[in-house]
Amino acid sequence: MLHYPELPLGSDLIDAELPGLDGVLVRLSSFSEPLLAVVFMCNHCPYVKGSIAEIVSLSQRFAGQVAFVGINPNDYERYPEDSPQAMRDFADQHGIRFPYLLDESQEVARAYQAQRTPEVFLFDAKRKLRYHGRVNDTPKNPEAVTEHTLELALRALLAGQEPPIAQAPALGCSIKWKPGYEPAIQIQG
Repeated sequence: MLHYPELPLGSDLIDAELPGLDGVLVRLSSFSEPLLAVVFMCNHCPYVKGSIAEIVSLSQRFAGQVAFVGINPNDYERYPEDSPQAMRDFADQHGIRFPYLLDESQEVARAYQAQRTPEVFLFDAKRKLRYHGRVNDTPKNPEAVTEHTLELALRALLAGQEPPIAQAPALGCSIKWKPGYEPAIQIQG
């Protein structure tokens, strides 16, 4: 069985500074909201397309309490739909008002050990990882969602409680790594 290592719950925020849609650098540690949701995402993945409305809605409903940051790690030379211009178009089309950053070197995605788009890393006020995984249980089909996993984690943490589900496997497309940048996998079994 193949196993991809994951960032363990309780891990500190891995700080990074990446360019936003306007080219201005954004540092992850610069946000002051009680919670920080780092969402690895892209433009072309049907799972992102199916869950972006929920991500945008959560960012609006929890404004001031949760800072959302989208990070696109995909190799846009091989996947031009994920280019910086396409990111701007995608943000305009979907009403994304939170920072949407480009991880052109893919170093941030590698540091987080991210594997999918969308994949969420939710940090508390001390910037400790408290939730990791999916947005919901059927991101490709918004009409069929029965569990809004990220929202459950947000509500619990804001109420001073543990998330009912602290880890839920991210459902989405694999990150489109540049040749030779793929993370190491371990064979178990």
